[in-house]
Amino acid sequence: MSHTNPGVKPLLSMVLDEGVFTLRRAHWEDLPAILRLLAADQLGTSRENADDVGPYLQAFQQINEDPAQLLVVGHLNGACVATFQLSFIPGLARKGSLRCQVEAVRVAAELRDHGVGAAMMQWAIEEARNRGCTLVQLTSDKSRKDAHRFYERLGFVASHEGMKLAL
Repeated sequence: MSHTNPGVKPLLSMVLDEGVFTLRRAHWEDLPAILRLLAADQLGTSRENADDVGPYLQAFQQINEDPAQLLVVGHLNGACVATFQLSFIPGLARKGSLRCQVEAVRVAAELRDHGVGAAMMQWAIEEARNRGCTLVQLTSDKSRKDAHRFYERLGFVASHEGMKLAL
């Protein structure tokens, strides 16, 4: 089903001064635009290659086929201007609860401070709640001070110290 199909019901729709912003599940045709959003980020410029879709195709297919993964895009006037991924993780901790991991939240620079990011995150939180999650978690690089303030305004608390090991 093409992303231009008018029969596709959006996950979220909101009116902005610039037009109607909609969220929907990502399709493979969105991949180049998603990569541009990832590469336009201050950290993504050194680790993403928006000019070569090839290495990303297998990951997109795995995400798309896994019911515990949800890759979402935001469109405005036919252009992909936002994205995020949700991973629903079962665990034994917290009495066997399900948690939602939010990854790769990106909004095009020209739409920041228009309520798009907050609407996306509120939708993600509600989706996690609807799927029975007891916790929504995310990581944000320590250098992203504006992002930290944004997430704190939404009620997120920096309760843990995250660690990563690059392989």
